[in-house]
Amino acid sequence: MIYYIYADDKKEFVDECKIYLDNKEIKYLPFSRIGELDVTTVSHFLITGCLHEIKLLMAIAHQADKTLGIVATQEQKELKRTFYLPKKTEDAIKLALSKSEKKTDLLYCNDEIVLQEVVIGDAPPLDSFDTVLQGKSYLDRVKFFWNTLKRVKSLKHTQMILRDAKENRFKLSVVGLVALVYTNNTFASKLIRSRFSVNEGKFSLVILSPVSVVQYMGYLFKSLVSSITPKKLPQSVGYISSDKVTIESKNEMKVLIDSTEKQISSIELRVQEKALALSIGKAFWENQNRQAHNKDSVKIDHLPSDEESADYLSKSIPFFTHASKEKYASLFTSLREESRVSQTFMVLLVLATMIATFGLFINSASVIIGAMLLAPLMQPIVSLSMGVLRQDEDLEINGAKTIVVGVFSVVVTAALIAMAIPIEQLTSEMSGRLSPTILDLFVAVVSGGAAAYAKSNEKIVGSLAGVAIAVALVPPLAVAGIGLGRGEWTMFSTAMLLFMTNLVGIVLASALTFAILGYSSLRLAKKGIVVWMMIAAVVAVPLYLSFSQIQEDIQIQKRLENLILNVGKHHIKLTHIDLIHRAKRDEVYCEVMSSGILSEKEKKILKETILTHIMKEMEVIVTFRYRL
Repeated sequence: MIYYIYADDKKEFVDECKIYLDNKEIKYLPFSRIGELDVTTVSHFLITGCLHEIKLLMAIAHQADKTLGIVATQEQKELKRTFYLPKKTEDAIKLALSKSEKKTDLLYCNDEIVLQEVVIGDAPPLDSFDTVLQGKSYLDRVKFFWNTLKRVKSLKHTQMILRDAKENRFKLSVVGLVALVYTNNTFASKLIRSRFSVNEGKFSLVILSPVSVVQYMGYLFKSLVSSITPKKLPQSVGYISSDKVTIESKNEMKVLIDSTEKQISSIELRVQEKALALSIGKAFWENQNRQAHNKDSVKIDHLPSDEESADYLSKSIPFFTHASKEKYASLFTSLREESRVSQTFMVLLVLATMIATFGLFINSASVIIGAMLLAPLMQPIVSLSMGVLRQDEDLEINGAKTIVVGVFSVVVTAALIAMAIPIEQLTSEMSGRLSPTILDLFVAVVSGGAAAYAKSNEKIVGSLAGVAIAVALVPPLAVAGIGLGRGEWTMFSTAMLLFMTNLVGIVLASALTFAILGYSSLRLAKKGIVVWMMIAAVVAVPLYLSFSQIQEDIQIQKRLENLILNVGKHHIKLTHIDLIHRAKRDEVYCEVMSSGILSEKEKKILKETILTHIMKEMEVIVTFRYRL
């Protein structure tokens, strides 16, 4: 006998279904009379009701080893999607009447059957169904992203102890967990879709544990805005696959079992393998992972587990990652040592200065690069940036002292070498450091960020050499020393401006990077960062003016380059335009290709023509070449 068990408030729906069941031998029984049920007379169950009622009958069918078919109502869209139940009532009844030969696993939470998912704590958006994004425009996705992100203020970590079937103990600080045994179209199941197999005796526990708002924001954006399911677990998400997991917490946990809320302090999740023959859609089986995973799987190494992190994150999730005391102490010890003047520092710096200065004179880029690699001037600058961030006076003062001593040593050494070498030529390597622009500040900022990141990570600390080459601290100081030795104050000041640009950019960017990496709270770091941002703004003024000057020079070069004109009897063409900015008066250099020798009057006309195109007063210096 087929029994159709239905909720009392679904009688009208069942009456509509009867037109497809008239030729079947079926006994109809409302849930209010479930006590009259004699399971020995049942050959197959049909069920229509709420999730709680469906689970009650599933427990009865499991215990009596009976088959079961679900006839979902139109409102139970997610239930239909989970088990791939047909939308049309006629097709849904036909499927529900067919007895399944395959049995599915059943997930239990504290001995209660879980039909779709168990949510422990808060786990947005892992606990949401992806239908919230269906048919949504890009703007709607962005709005949903921001609304979900706003919830981060209420998210707090709770320290939990997890034990799997093999009694492995995991102590984690988590925001929320989602347990499920089927691919049910939630964001949690989408992350681990390849792990599901409904009759291998395993369930999946997806763990949300972001250590910063930025980290959480990255996962949210990928899931909600880009709609691209991450190919690997995000850094804020962990995963356990097992047949049994117990979860304990000092405080009561908010638990949602198929949307029914409970307060529990101890949870046991377990799977009953191949427990129930459930009449479900063919696509349900096709979408399960066919490769069996007999072993438990645990991917939680990247989640916070130490007491310090648990205590810090239990208050609120910080905007940036919080560095652990161990990591902070290791870096701080290194920076304190590097902030002080030492014999090794001075020897290496003087040798690097000598190499750089000689390289500038012989115009050799490779020699100058070698000096960049040797120079240790980056170390006290990075130390100073940490002092600025942490408002640590000792680190700030020691770092500043070492930088001043280092700068003085480089400039004096380069000046002495310049006075000893009777060469007044301005090489291209020297001139390349006499026109700093706002672009140099951008390079310094990026390099400062790279230096702080490399310094904080022992695995890539060797990359500091590349940063030293990129930002080039010693060469501009060496050029300034050469200008001092020659008595050329313009050369000295512009080269020092380039060094100051590098210094300010590195300190500011390094401090910001250390803040992002969690070495200081934004409240503590705000004062120092604001001060150095003001310094950067002051330095940026001459750099921007210099950049504007370069743009103007390029426009002048374009107007003059290959200019063809007639001066008296001769045809003139201008080439190789170069502009030099002097303290008293700017100069324009160019080559003049002429059909003959110009008279004084023709030279005067040529000068006036050039100045007309330049549109400003400059000293005109030309080199004549004649066509024979």
